Amino acid sequence: MANSQDNSPRNQQGSTRIVAGQAAEPKRQLGLKIGIAAAALALIGGGAAVASAVNNAAPVASQETAPSGNPAAELKLGYFGNVTHAPALVGVSKGFIADELGSTKLSTQVFNAGPAAIEALNAGAIDATYIGPNPAINSFVKSQGQSVNIIAGAAAGGAQLVVKPGISSAADLKGKTLASPQLGGTQDVALRAWLSSQGYKTNVDGSGDVAINPTENAQTLKLFQDGKLDGAWLPEPWASRLVLTAGAKVLVDEKDLWDGSLSGKPGEFPTTILIVNQKFAADHPDTVKALLKGHVKSVEWLSSASAGEKATVINAALKEAAGAELKPDVIDRSLKNIVFTVDPLADTYGKLLADGVTAGTTKQADISGIFDLRALNGVSNEKTSAAGLGKE
Repeated sequence: MANSQDNSPRNQQGSTRIVAGQAAEPKRQLGLKIGIAAAALALIGGGAAVASAVNNAAPVASQETAPSGNPAAELKLGYFGNVTHAPALVGVSKGFIADELGSTKLSTQVFNAGPAAIEALNAGAIDATYIGPNPAINSFVKSQGQSVNIIAGAAAGGAQLVVKPGISSAADLKGKTLASPQLGGTQDVALRAWLSSQGYKTNVDGSGDVAINPTENAQTLKLFQDGKLDGAWLPEPWASRLVLTAGAKVLVDEKDLWDGSLSGKPGEFPTTILIVNQKFAADHPDTVKALLKGHVKSVEWLSSASAGEKATVINAALKEAAGAELKPDVIDRSLKNIVFTVDPLADTYGKLLADGVTAGTTKQADISGIFDLRALNGVSNEKTSAAGLGKE
């Protein structure tokens, strides 16, 4: 586990890399020893427990006891070492978030995929996190609307199904083995839902017409290079890494599955959003507002900076968060596939929920109240809609 410290006078910030664990093996292995990231019953059943990786992290500070409305002494923020999490990478590395937090200490933890981050959030190990929409929906459903709120969007687009060159259509996938970052994560749900639309049956234990093995992203790259995987549905930069460094081809660009009929923005779908623990938000609204101010600054910077500036800053942040920089062609291709936006594209969440039900990773439920965009709309120059699913 890598540890890093920023000891600048502005703020002391702790950063810990947490990689989602794989706890159970699928029935259908096909020679692979890739574990499923979480037990299926825990994913779609009752309350969430903190991921085993989080249990090995630094001790968690006790919950704040300050009166409601007081700034928190510390904000524990999660995000991933992905280009789709650039608003977090930039917001942390350039100090946008820490500056807005003022005297509130910023601590960060880096995750591999959404379900592990959600478990950490529900267990109190973090207070807020950048994450994909499906784990947030699943947490909200399981808690009957009591766990988290989506408070902003961060990135749209930037996910693809990439496969071996010999695979040219969905018909070629029968009997093949594909990967996703983690069971119940946003790309895992997208993969399972798309396969269902093509007539394939998949199961959360890895069996079915197509075997899906939830796998940590760096391991997916190696397994693909070794010929032990036929493809994977991945966020950036991992899709680009498989294409440019491992010879994969794009079978499905997820943007082609979103025609804009829901959001009014063809090709855009929520990949990364910002969520917060509801109790933390109620106890420390000023801290949440400060977080959002820093987040908005980060998205604005990403929207106005040159391609070279973005690549340099994001690459340096990725080296800090994930241990390595990206090659110029990889980060260039990744950035071209992503739109950075504070809009969570709320109109798409009915479909996202339905996809989770189809995938078998969540239950049908009413998700009214999942959004609380009041603070975002208070600090942003634009009014962002909750599409009737929460406060704005």
